[in-house]
Amino acid sequence: MVDLIISLDGYASAEGWPGWWGLESPEYLAWLEEEGKKDFTTLMGANTYRVMSSMSEQAAGEDSGFSEEEGAALTGLAAVPKVVFSSTLQEPLAWPNSELVSGDAVEAVKELKRTRTGTLTTLGSLSLCRSLLSAGLVDRYRIVVFPVITGRTGRERIYDGYPDVSLELVNSRTFDGQLQLLEYIPTLISGPPVRRP
Repeated sequence: MVDLIISLDGYASAEGWPGWWGLESPEYLAWLEEEGKKDFTTLMGANTYRVMSSMSEQAAGEDSGFSEEEGAALTGLAAVPKVVFSSTLQEPLAWPNSELVSGDAVEAVKELKRTRTGTLTTLGSLSLCRSLLSAGLVDRYRIVVFPVITGRTGRERIYDGYPDVSLELVNSRTFDGQLQLLEYIPTLISGPPVRRP
């Protein structure tokens, strides 16, 4: 499952804005904490590993600057099994429950899907998500849309370089009347989708 957060105009972050664009809400953070208790293995690249492991460590400290809900969501990530794809990181990885894979991510995920139980899900890692989707390895595509447009300050355009994909909506939810979760089954397509009567 590709799992992403985005601004309405398709950015993963924005220069000068805090994480979650400053709009994380109690209901959303509680949902994140519950999701962290499921049988997930989280897939990520080196940059996401560096950022998230640092935030998780900071949240575990005293006077972290995070709210109680944010801190719980971030520190809970330490217990989640993680597979990190990188040719630059070295073992052992400091963040608990992290496994390093230095080979081809697409081939490694094919093997993980064959041999592991539970759900494989991404965390950030836009190029990894794009590669897995392009390879046809994504069974679910889940996004949480934050109600902001960051056209001037937006960074990390999510959909650049994506293949064409048809999306079948299978789940949706609104958190605290503002954040919208959308979950789809993706299908790679070579042209416009055909409308069924």
